[in-house]
Amino acid sequence: MTSVLVVDAANVVGSRPDGWWRDRAGAARRLHERLLVADTPYDRIVLVLEGAAKGGVRAGRDQHVTTVHAPRDGDTTIIEQTRVACERGDQVVLVSADHVLRGRCEGLGARAMSPSWLLDQIER
Repeated sequence: MTSVLVVDAANVVGSRPDGWWRDRAGAARRLHERLLVADTPYDRIVLVLEGAAKGGVRAGRDQHVTTVHAPRDGDTTIIEQTRVACERGDQVVLVSADHVLRGRCEGLGARAMSPSWLLDQIER
């Protein structure tokens, strides 16, 4: 069974008041870089970017991290990525602080964790 971590980048980046709002693309790039080198137990990480953050990381796969650019809102893309992975039989964990989004993804079979949980994992 493949383990997949789906990351709501806007929620993770927005969880710390470090000036991310002045450079959304740069904040997305820094998160992507941390995910690339982080020692996590996940086979695949899906990083969903929306809006100006898409300018920081090209869409596509880098090692075990796949960056997906949301064509509209991030939530719709996150739900779709989660649904596809769950239907494939993957073990899926969603990282988001959005309680409605978390509930929808849990209904698809994913577990949900907070942005602070992920940041603790990748900043060791």
